[in-house]
Amino acid sequence: QSTWGSISSATMAARPNPFQHVASELQVGDQTYKYFSLKKLNDPRVERLPFSVRVLLECAVRNCDEFNVTSQDVENILNWETTSKQSIEIPFKPARVLLQDFTGVPAVVDLAGMRDAMVRLGGDAKKINPAVPVDLVIDHSVQVDVARTPDALEKNQEREFERNAERFEFLKWGAKAFDNMLIVPPGSGIVHQVNLEYLARTVFNKDNTLYPDSVVGTDSHTTMINGLGVVGWGVGGIEAEAVMLDQCISMVLPEVVGFKLTGELRPEVTATDLVLTCTQMLRKRGVVGAFVEFFGPGCDSLSLADRATVANMSPEYGATMGYFPIDASSLLYLRQTGRDESKVQAIEGYLRAQGLFRLYDGSQVDPTYSGAIMELDLSAVQPCLAGPKRPHDRVNLSDMKTDFQTCLTNKAGFKGFGIKEDKLASASPFEFEGQQHQLEHGSVVIAAITSCTNTSNPDVMLGAGLLAKKAVEKGLSVKPYIKTSLSPGSGVVTQYLTLGGVVPYLDQLGFNTTGYGCMTCIGNSGELHDAVSAAITSQDLVAAAVLSGNRNFEGRVHPLTRANYLASPPLVVAYALAGTVNIDFEKEPIGQDQSGNAVFLRDIWPSRAEIQAVVAQSVLPDMFRDVYTRIQQGTARWNALQAPETQLYPWKESSTYIHDPPFFKQVEPQPAAIQNITNAFVLLNLGDSITTDHISPAGNISKNSPAARYLLARGVEPRDFNTYGARRGNDEVMARGTFANTRLINKFLPEPAPKTVHVPSGEVMDIFDAAERYKNEGAALVVLAGAEYGSGSSRDWAAKGPYLQGVKCVIAVSFERIHRSNLVGMGILPLQFYPGENADTLGLTGKEQLSIDLHGGNLSVGQDIVVRTHEGKEFHAKVRLDTAVELTYFKSGGILPYVLRKLAAQH
Repeated sequence: QSTWGSISSATMAARPNPFQHVASELQVGDQTYKYFSLKKLNDPRVERLPFSVRVLLECAVRNCDEFNVTSQDVENILNWETTSKQSIEIPFKPARVLLQDFTGVPAVVDLAGMRDAMVRLGGDAKKINPAVPVDLVIDHSVQVDVARTPDALEKNQEREFERNAERFEFLKWGAKAFDNMLIVPPGSGIVHQVNLEYLARTVFNKDNTLYPDSVVGTDSHTTMINGLGVVGWGVGGIEAEAVMLDQCISMVLPEVVGFKLTGELRPEVTATDLVLTCTQMLRKRGVVGAFVEFFGPGCDSLSLADRATVANMSPEYGATMGYFPIDASSLLYLRQTGRDESKVQAIEGYLRAQGLFRLYDGSQVDPTYSGAIMELDLSAVQPCLAGPKRPHDRVNLSDMKTDFQTCLTNKAGFKGFGIKEDKLASASPFEFEGQQHQLEHGSVVIAAITSCTNTSNPDVMLGAGLLAKKAVEKGLSVKPYIKTSLSPGSGVVTQYLTLGGVVPYLDQLGFNTTGYGCMTCIGNSGELHDAVSAAITSQDLVAAAVLSGNRNFEGRVHPLTRANYLASPPLVVAYALAGTVNIDFEKEPIGQDQSGNAVFLRDIWPSRAEIQAVVAQSVLPDMFRDVYTRIQQGTARWNALQAPETQLYPWKESSTYIHDPPFFKQVEPQPAAIQNITNAFVLLNLGDSITTDHISPAGNISKNSPAARYLLARGVEPRDFNTYGARRGNDEVMARGTFANTRLINKFLPEPAPKTVHVPSGEVMDIFDAAERYKNEGAALVVLAGAEYGSGSSRDWAAKGPYLQGVKCVIAVSFERIHRSNLVGMGILPLQFYPGENADTLGLTGKEQLSIDLHGGNLSVGQDIVVRTHEGKEFHAKVRLDTAVELTYFKSGGILPYVLRKLAAQH
């Protein structure tokens, strides 16, 4: 087979590649390959480059056409030690695109809408087609509707298809209508685990030319693949669509923070403890926009799965990537996961020849890194959790009880709930299945083994199973009202848990398999029992969720769990057994055995040796081959779906899931001039750390929301509302769901609510209704925000929704990287307050009307711009259009109108 992983023909270059002289041949066995040799550049700077930057260099050398990629771009990357400090822009052409269904559906909807627009503009619909391989894994749709029963998996999958048949039928149409697009059906696993175990090429072979695998994904945790040495990160769906349509990514050449690991983890410490420690350290350092590259002898002691866990949470520590260069452990993992041996040998041969293979034997000089080297002795890592509201708020396990009790009385905030002293002892008795129970502050009501962060790691998964086994053997049990669930990231997990003999014990504690998808980690936790919900709300209790996920922002896991802690799978089981987070495991027993003796956590915690013995016997290459061969065949439910076989999608006006998007209806061959923002009203006045969950929630649709009213008017019953994430293919629902998070704190209002003040009338109303009223009044809108605006998931609807609500500009203290890019991609102007300034320090109440002269769109990178209020006050802000390409996109009304016009003009 002469081509691995790619079926697209080579793109014609604008000019001959000036680096053709470094093209070389590589003999591996009886096969001869071609590649572009970095060593033949004969430049001593190459071996000083971080390994991650060498991959960017190879990409630029191979794709250099003096048009999209120039010789100066190559020089800028070679000169990284200097240029990385200067915000120099470079192009990057990823080898492939990775999608999940929440972000994948709107991407395919946009492609379908662009095909319609292409025909309207007189072009060929087939020009709108992925030019690089696109893999879409359906993993975000399944919910924990049913838990703690043997048939939970079957019932949840059945309900998933009932809810999402329209979306799945549409995706199946896309798989047929577009070349180069693979759809991995529901029930297969979590996108990043499937990517790690199956989709990752590590090295591409296209037309017998070898080059490093690289990927952008429409999910921020795409970085998990960095653990395998693949360069990749999350981008907005808008940017990913441009990559699909053969555009380079324009990126600022990043600084690379070196993170040196030494020593080994102690026997009782897990990879989860390690990643939470790294997250806290890197947040403190400040690595937003940077690559983090791990090195040092400690890397050699970490399994590939451990590395993937650390890489997965790169968005939580703020970096673009958390990269582990490819080494012997990477090759071992490829073999363990059933990859073809001849390909593994070619991968090794290529990487060694290219200087991209990492050695820890002292024979390699460490690269140069940006600033001070960070260091961590792995033996110093403590068992820990993170919470109650942010993934970088690490808490040592030994301090959990004290920390939680402090949080209860702290002022409401990231580490506080503002509970009054006289309410600390609040308790809520209730009846469940004929038995009396009681909830208090800290009572655990959700315990979920979930998320690719951890379910891809056999050590922690089998560790949880062994802990469950020891607990059952001691006679321990989990209270019946706690919603326990197990959501493996692939079918391989079920096979090794079964072979390891731990499934019956997990089942006995209520950790039955509920589905193969993200589930609780993304808020698809399903409903709590009515009696539990009533017990929480009647006393306004701070109920807890403990999950092995990567995000615990307020309102994300479940609306009624105000304390949400990230923990390793064994600790998830432990806290389920304890029934509360208000416990000191060192001093207090987790329960009693059959004889009434106290059982402590240390009595049932499995040793590292025990875990590794079971891993060695239970995790086998044939499991991966078996599971992923069957994935290609599809499931019975998937194969039974009927999908149209047309080039243009036949939109159905009656559909509340898939709707013809409005974004391309008005696109003409030439863009209209950018209009000044004049007397705009402030839609929202927001504070710090407004996440994409706040802007465009993915979870349940509240029954009294504008989106609910829209669905009810179209005959959709509340039980069939599904989630906002599942309805991202319908712009009518998503515009109404924008800023609909019930925990949104808007300075216009005294309490968190998805509402705002319509300034001219002073009326309080739903945010969508206010936006519609402003639109009908002909008013432009601006959003004021604090620091880290748009942090969290790479969610393109967090930009599309405000666009549809009429927002022209967001003025913030700082922006999260992907979200800022998405705003630009939708033609919304990001402006940044100057250092030390924000809406409050400038005396802005949000009741002002704001005017901004945009000079017809003729702005410059980082330009100073003046914002004036209707009262005559003015302040300066920085234009956050960070590259020349972004200036072009903004003037074009966004990235996709730009690409559409470009492709139509070629016709």
